[in-house]
Amino acid sequence: MFLIRLIYASAISENFDHDQIEPILQVARKKNKPNHITGLLCFNNKFFLQCLEGSRTTVNDTYHRILNDPRHQNVVMLDYKEIYQRDFDDWNMGYIPKTSLTRNMNMRFSPSPDFNPYEMSGESAHRMMLSLRDNVPSL
Repeated sequence: MFLIRLIYASAISENFDHDQIEPILQVARKKNKPNHITGLLCFNNKFFLQCLEGSRTTVNDTYHRILNDPRHQNVVMLDYKEIYQRDFDDWNMGYIPKTSLTRNMNMRFSPSPDFNPYEMSGESAHRMMLSLRDNVPSL
């Protein structure tokens, strides 16, 4: 089975409670581990940017659940491709919150220092997440 990387952006819905982020991560990690899905989630209280890696079937199934999740709105796929290796193989779902370190990285990979994944290409989003993985401790 092929390895796939899918990167998407979404905006939080109006009924999203910011205290839900930790339970979301716990459920994602619990579901991702047996399905061999790895990845990274970036969140800034307004937008999600997420990378999912795994088999085509499991990544597609996970993405369809996200599309139907009422906590997400305006879900946009930024990148979808076959890959030869995982970039987040040690992370069932790493989480990078907004910090002072992420502001500089936003400027490096997008048109402004403000995190808005809709203004990023799939390649820029991927490279930013790699930089975050290497430079910012995940939760």
